[in-house]
Amino acid sequence: MSRPRRQHRGRPTLLRRRGVVHDLLTRQPWASPLLALGAVVNAGALGYRLTEGWDWGDCYWMVLITLSTLGFSDPHTEVMHTGGRLVTALLLVGGLVVVQQTIQKLLELTNAGYFRRLRERRYRQQLQRTMNQHVILCGYGRIGREIAEQLSGEGVPLLVVELDPDRISEAQQRGLTVLQADATLDETLEEAGIHHCRALVAALPSNAANLYVILSARGLAPRARLIARADSSEAEGKLRLAGADQVVSPYVAGGRTMAATALRPLAVTFMDLLAGSDCEVEEFRLSPDPERLGSLNGASLAELQLGRRSGALVLAIRGASEAGNEPPLIANPGGDVRLEPGQLLVVMGSQGQLQVFADLLGPALAGVEVMQA
Repeated sequence: MSRPRRQHRGRPTLLRRRGVVHDLLTRQPWASPLLALGAVVNAGALGYRLTEGWDWGDCYWMVLITLSTLGFSDPHTEVMHTGGRLVTALLLVGGLVVVQQTIQKLLELTNAGYFRRLRERRYRQQLQRTMNQHVILCGYGRIGREIAEQLSGEGVPLLVVELDPDRISEAQQRGLTVLQADATLDETLEEAGIHHCRALVAALPSNAANLYVILSARGLAPRARLIARADSSEAEGKLRLAGADQVVSPYVAGGRTMAATALRPLAVTFMDLLAGSDCEVEEFRLSPDPERLGSLNGASLAELQLGRRSGALVLAIRGASEAGNEPPLIANPGGDVRLEPGQLLVVMGSQGQLQVFADLLGPALAGVEVMQA
């Protein structure tokens, strides 16, 4: 009758330890030469300890001056015995080889850019931990610089994604946080924090590049607010089909601003003043579900007194879209205007006032978007 085999409890633990060491040597190529150098240093100190009986401080000091080939001798230095001399000889032969291999390996890693990539990876990991509710700006050209200046002036957290070294240097000189990567790649947008950003602005000089950015961003974060630059009406249509919430043409926007300045200069001045203040204009979208509106459904602005209770000002109201048709905008709504499911409320106020306004709407609120920061 065969005897049952004993289970070796220590074998799985040993295998796990070997696996950890293997992963360390594979992922950290600098670990192997440093471990070898550490083994030589400790083995030499142990050799002096056993052969000469010195304390550990003297043992390690002797290893140091031996490996560095400096040598040291004074009247207080004890004469080594045969065992100590043998340890010294082994250190000179084997230790110098290990030191040379270690230095050579570190130089190879430096020339190959390993440590630079390691710093970049740590920097990107730090960005993922610190960036939240920020704006991702893809491209730091002429349009991107203006966008960054406006957002930085408002104190909005901003992350610039750029590939050009000169533009990266210029952005860093202005104190901006920069991620050097290709904005058209999914992994770049994930590193930039697309899942928890406030908005993404695609301001690259190429319409095709902006289209790639919007497609990637919409696929990764379906609920993110995406804004894109377009140079033509055809590109604008394609960007909207790709998922852009807003498409801005610098030429069209500039022409409209110049025309508005010629016709209504005070209105344009007011918007410039608003951009430099703590006021914001936000869009409050009501839920299309009547049950979520509760008592707000069908109630008038006069009955609810939202403006008086929050301090914010309701500038306009737009009804729910039906069959792709956008209903007209009701500017400066009176107290008899009633709330309905799917409406869009354009409200102006400070951040605190807008937060109180959102709290008053409660579960009826489907989403909030900043129009003017």
